[in-house]
Amino acid sequence: MTASTTPEPVLHAGFSSPGSVATPWSEVDAVLRDAGMFWLSTVRADGRPHVCPLPAMWWGGVLYFVTGWEEQKARNLVREPRCVLTTGNNEYLHGLDVTVEGRAERCTDRAELEVLARMWETTLDWPYDVDDEGFRHHTAGHAPNPDAASLPVFGVRPAKILAFARGEHFAQTRFRP
Repeated sequence: MTASTTPEPVLHAGFSSPGSVATPWSEVDAVLRDAGMFWLSTVRADGRPHVCPLPAMWWGGVLYFVTGWEEQKARNLVREPRCVLTTGNNEYLHGLDVTVEGRAERCTDRAELEVLARMWETTLDWPYDVDDEGFRHHTAGHAPNPDAASLPVFGVRPAKILAFARGEHFAQTRFRP
């Protein structure tokens, strides 16, 4: 699901209402690109789930997010990188929810991190400095903060994407790379 490929939608008729059609990739891509928040699901060492909201950026067929090393989600991902990110809305009768399943991998490529930092600032007014390990927070007033810890940036390249459309017809569509 890179920027140069368009995955084929596969409608799951068993989980869709009669007369439904597969959700087009362009609609799913727009939801991933424009979402303000995602829910990240990881697994703790004892098997319990951990779910938390966070902003993420869809770029180049990868969904990126930032966390601190001391946070539960980072500790979980170091041990078990498989995760799910979900976005959509909380309306029952209309909307499009999207889940992205994959493995979270650290992003340490400086050129990619520079692009992602600009995206965070442009999209969320959340400025980061880039270093060789990830991002660093700015201090108040957007000044660099050399004392801030480096924050890892993770990217999830989808193994599977599911789209759940609601409206006149309910439809579940699957996309695989």
